[in-house]
Amino acid sequence: MNGLWPWLLAAGLGAYHGLNPAMGWLFAVAIGLQEKRRSAVAAAMVPIALGHLGATGVAVGLLALAGQILPPWSLKVGAGLALLTFGLYRLGRIRHPVRVGLRAGFRDLAFWSFLMASAHGAGLMLAPAALAVTAHSHHPVPDAAPAAGLTLIHGLMMFVAAGLTALVVYEWLGIGILRRAWVNTDLVWAAALVGAGLLTLSTI
Repeated sequence: MNGLWPWLLAAGLGAYHGLNPAMGWLFAVAIGLQEKRRSAVAAAMVPIALGHLGATGVAVGLLALAGQILPPWSLKVGAGLALLTFGLYRLGRIRHPVRVGLRAGFRDLAFWSFLMASAHGAGLMLAPAALAVTAHSHHPVPDAAPAAGLTLIHGLMMFVAAGLTALVVYEWLGIGILRRAWVNTDLVWAAALVGAGLLTLSTI
């Protein structure tokens, strides 16, 4: 389990991001309802997932690059403080920072998703898992391949969870479900960022 938990964490966070309407599936449903086509929902999810993957990939890639220069303890301190600070910032600013018009093309949706995932600290949340898999690498410097694998698993789980949620809402539930069973996912996410920061700092 010691070697498995980073992968389970990356997959679980991907599923959580997929279920979070702020990460894109609500946008995909709105486009599908506007165009009155199920295929429009699925088509919108592709650039949304790619944008999310890009945001997490950039964050994890920078972390892996820093791992080739800095000692492990300093990376943990930096990642922990960044998570804690960003989580506290999100707690004090619970709103969506980036919006685009409903009529958006492939590049617009991908860029929106990239900015939204970055603003929510999606890639930053993978830092504890990325640090764990690179620390267990047998190379003299941290290997970027395991971190890339974490990012891909995370992105795939996000795409599957968001895509299935969007299709279920479009076909059966309708967006009225958000009024009847709303959960403040931004609040949950901010608290999770703070918790991950404290956990990362506690392992130093």
